[in-house]
Amino acid sequence: MTLTQKETTLLSDLKAQEQLCIEKYGKYTEMAHDPELKKLFTSLKSNEEKHLDTVNQMLNGTEVSMPDQSPSAVSSKLQCKPSEMSAEQKKNDAYLCKDALSMEKHVSGVYNTGIFEFTSPVMRDTLAHIQKEEQNHGEQLYNYLSCNNMYC
Repeated sequence: MTLTQKETTLLSDLKAQEQLCIEKYGKYTEMAHDPELKKLFTSLKSNEEKHLDTVNQMLNGTEVSMPDQSPSAVSSKLQCKPSEMSAEQKKNDAYLCKDALSMEKHVSGVYNTGIFEFTSPVMRDTLAHIQKEEQNHGEQLYNYLSCNNMYC
């Protein structure tokens, strides 16, 4: 499939965003104090790597179809057990989580723009699927923050 210049530019932007997400989640995994947050960041990084792979395939002109299963059906639920951390550790982890949530909100918005700009229904559906997964990432981060009384 041949992409328009606008589609190519949007996918290039999405590629850069996904690369940034992967880099941040890798660093945040190392910086987090709570083992549950480390596990969450590792999981989100893995999902972002899949998104990057999909975006790269699309950049190469491949129409990638996503699984029929709704992303919300596979969203993992956080077991709410507040972590025992010092005030400084909690402050650090809250910062990392809030920054990641802000990043997910931004990335979701970039996907939203792409959905409206693509001519291929398959590509639009793929972008919408990834956007829903990004929203689920935000929900997981929010749930962690809320469970640990870090969201205000």
